[in-house]
Amino acid sequence: MSSDTERLVTGVTARTSERGAATRVALLTAAREIFVTSGFAEAGVTEVVSRAGASVGSLYHHFSGKADLYLTLFEDFQTRQTQRTKQAVQEARAEGETDPMRLFIAGARAYLEGCLAERELAALFLRGDGPPGFEVIMRDRLRQWAKRNAALFEGDEGALVVVLTGALAAAVSEVALSEDEDASRVLAEGVLDIIGQIRRP
Repeated sequence: MSSDTERLVTGVTARTSERGAATRVALLTAAREIFVTSGFAEAGVTEVVSRAGASVGSLYHHFSGKADLYLTLFEDFQTRQTQRTKQAVQEARAEGETDPMRLFIAGARAYLEGCLAERELAALFLRGDGPPGFEVIMRDRLRQWAKRNAALFEGDEGALVVVLTGALAAAVSEVALSEDEDASRVLAEGVLDIIGQIRRP
């Protein structure tokens, strides 16, 4: 293959890849809007495709269906939340913080801030209107979250980690599902203040 042909093929592949990526983003954006306003159960694939300006074929090229769109939105949100909490903990460590409880609170605050920043999406995943089996994914994610929290503490502090993770999970639910953003912020700070007063066993 000549170098001109190689450049042409590479250019076409890059444009096709960019178009595919743009279509995927458009489908996810449309799905997010429709799931948030109508709920997962009421949302239709044709409505998502129409809003995205795409075809049904392109949706099934990128996703296996409506549930896959929902789960992809969930995984993307969780990835952003994980990045937020890791960054907050790293920044606290960089400032000299070594107390595990203070590090936990730094990460928890970042997680709650992420829920406030993306309230509609966070609420979507907590309403119970997801695809079949989603509650199992949520329970598994909570267990993973508890394991990450446990990594901040040394020794056998399983009970403490369960209490902290459970309290924070309840706060996340209240913050995301509340209609009043200001009240949600006050509640989030109140929960973090109470957690900060818990003494390690």
